Amino acid sequence: MGHLLSVNVGLPRDVTWQGKTVHTGIWKTPVKGPRMVRRLNIDGDGQGDLTGHGGERRAVFVYQVDSYRYWQDQLGRNDFTYGQFGENFTVDGLSDKEVCIGDRYRIGGALFEVTQPRVTCYRLGIRMNEPEMAALVVKHGRPGFYFRVLEEGEVEAGDEIIRVASGPERMSVFDIDALLYMPGHPRDQLERALRIPALSAGWRRSFEALLTQERKDGARTGNAGLTAAPSPPPAWRGFRPFRLSHKVRESGNVISLGLEPADGQPVAAALPGQFVVLRLGPTSAPALMRSYSLSGAPGAVSYRVSVKREAHGAASAYVDDQLRVGDIVHASAARGSFTLRPGDTPVVLLSAGIGVTPVLAMLHALAAEASTREIWWLYGTRNGREHPFAEETRGLLTTLARRHRQLARPRRSAQCGFRCTWAPEYGSDSGAQLAAQWRFLYLRTLHLHERSDCRPYSLGRRAGSHPHRDVRLQPIHYARHCCFAAPAAAFAGRPSRLRTDGFVRPYRSQCPLGIIVPELARAGRGL
Repeated sequence: MGHLLSVNVGLPRDVTWQGKTVHTGIWKTPVKGPRMVRRLNIDGDGQGDLTGHGGERRAVFVYQVDSYRYWQDQLGRNDFTYGQFGENFTVDGLSDKEVCIGDRYRIGGALFEVTQPRVTCYRLGIRMNEPEMAALVVKHGRPGFYFRVLEEGEVEAGDEIIRVASGPERMSVFDIDALLYMPGHPRDQLERALRIPALSAGWRRSFEALLTQERKDGARTGNAGLTAAPSPPPAWRGFRPFRLSHKVRESGNVISLGLEPADGQPVAAALPGQFVVLRLGPTSAPALMRSYSLSGAPGAVSYRVSVKREAHGAASAYVDDQLRVGDIVHASAARGSFTLRPGDTPVVLLSAGIGVTPVLAMLHALAAEASTREIWWLYGTRNGREHPFAEETRGLLTTLARRHRQLARPRRSAQCGFRCTWAPEYGSDSGAQLAAQWRFLYLRTLHLHERSDCRPYSLGRRAGSHPHRDVRLQPIHYARHCCFAAPAAAFAGRPSRLRTDGFVRPYRSQCPLGIIVPELARAGRGL
């Protein structure tokens, strides 16, 4: 049994964000007294984007006060109020790991059925003033869930929440969410999810699409950027103490940390693209656990990680403000299957912002072995101040015989406010959406595919729509030789339209390019 702590409503409004006007209903405020819940909405509530929110199967969004406490600890904040996450019902109890799709609950005079986890969009980042919030919600597995209204009636803060029926298959909100977004998509679990009548149509299509991707021989493919490939087991269990040997500011908001084993013993050389988990914070406070891609050259002497300072980021603030050379940081062994694959085929290293770190490690590895592979380095940044590793990457690329370097930066345009141009230098401070940059990077990648039979989805926008706001980045169909995923983390908190029914679908043919895009693979790690 749970309790309804708050009923929150709000009508859509226009807000200014990154120089653009966004129409959103993410702002919800508590109401006092009884409130009527109808098939499509609570009285006084509305949604700004009906393509991603609202409708009969998403009439009421529910979020738990336990998740409030979790995010307060993770983000180092104490300013949350009910409705902070855009939820209609703030509840005590009903965790995502306990509530199952198809469960039915009586609250006040209304009857509800659980239909799906929430698909978090960038507007939550606007509301939270935390641009990466959408990606964090996926990564930490705390989505919340939607109700549909089976019987209309009045509800009020303080009402008891009583489960009156259990959904078939007993698959929790957490299980359903992980089945789509996390690595591994077992066929039996997909089939099990599809047997739940209450599951929303969009999620049903996603799971049906994943089933069709299964190869005839029975091998699972799943979401391409998330499906784990074989990788060696971690070199040690748990954490080892490392001493901070140096701390380097790479840009206005990125800091690199050099970590050497405190016991003087060598570390196992990491594969380029792997990550470590750091346990951060003073001994007097609860530990902050964060995963960071290794960004340096391969070796068994030390690790390098690079951290971006985020607004309200508890871990990044600690790294920037308090961590000193000589301090002890506890780190896991390097792990992860998002790694550079050996071979002689061309490699495309495609990234933006702090998402560059794992592909930078790959570039180090290629340079260290004086690789003769054809290498494309495609990178997008908002402006010169936010372009870390500029000199480092230039130096590495000059050592490679067959390298191509393309950089995207925004520039103002009278037609639409911003456009992307290719430029070797930076200086613009426009703050343009990375969505536009990714579109141009993606189109450059498509040009490389003209020499192969690896055919991409079309990339376009609706006729008459804003040329950047409605950009739809469609993922590339690809074969096993590529490692490409739609850059979800790069879009978190940015006004672009991404598919929510699965990130990448394989194209069943040979592709001579190895396309490395780190963002989605990182989002699938979890902690």
